[in-house]
Amino acid sequence: MPYENTFTLFPNERYMDMTLVQYGLEQCPPNYSYGPVARNHFLFHYILSGKGCLLSTGSDGKTRTYQLLAGSGFLICPHQINTYTADSEHPWCYCWLEFDGLKCKDILTAAGISFDAPIYHPINGESRELLKNEMLSIIYSKDRSSLYLIGHLYLFLDTLIHSSFNHSELTGGRLKDLYIREATAFVEQNYHHCNVTIRDMAIFCNLNQNYLARIFKETLHQTPQQFLIYYRMNKAAELLRYTSLPVGEISRQVGYQSQLNFSRAFKNVYGSSPQNWRKEHRMETGKGKMRPAQ
Repeated sequence: MPYENTFTLFPNERYMDMTLVQYGLEQCPPNYSYGPVARNHFLFHYILSGKGCLLSTGSDGKTRTYQLLAGSGFLICPHQINTYTADSEHPWCYCWLEFDGLKCKDILTAAGISFDAPIYHPINGESRELLKNEMLSIIYSKDRSSLYLIGHLYLFLDTLIHSSFNHSELTGGRLKDLYIREATAFVEQNYHHCNVTIRDMAIFCNLNQNYLARIFKETLHQTPQQFLIYYRMNKAAELLRYTSLPVGEISRQVGYQSQLNFSRAFKNVYGSSPQNWRKEHRMETGKGKMRPAQ
């Protein structure tokens, strides 16, 4: 859905433990860059769509680069130098909250994000939606009281804690399972894009590609690329069986620009061409007619 750009300054009222400073939402133009700059307060961005790059200087003085996609977020701490830039082809749309208070550092530490670990990844899609909704409830409530806004700031931070990977508490097999769950959720949400890559999957999970490949082999006994292909072919088989869509349209819906490449991939998985597979497995409904695609 399209989002409306907005920006709001919070009223200058006295909240010591936690207070808002400003908040907003912006659809950035291609290559839009902000920084290098240091902030006086904590600033959290959540990426609604698109992608971009964050350059963040840690406590050791080294600047690290993070490639980020929709569904992730990043934290800027007070007096930390950062630069962030929208992608040239798929510029990000993000919302943000700037806040401060006596309890901020402890709360953010509990969420597993900090000066030296600025990237937020949710443990699942439901958590991602809850966090987004809490942020938008603040951003699009300009006429509500300061108590309402502060209340939702606490709800946002509570969601941030419970939805974020906390690496100090997740080790071994449990952590691998969470990475696999997040990677497979990424495929479910993006398989229809022809330009989606395994690198995108690794970036989304904030993992090295080789490590992602290893845990896929250990857990699912296949590579990430194989998982993506099999997922696409399963979706294609559903469309072949239950709809009357042309094969060319089905190939596009599952992420293939070339019908020839799609047909080859389908035959490698199912042992026959899409046309022959449809003849053998088509699902008749009503008076011999297949139902249209939904």
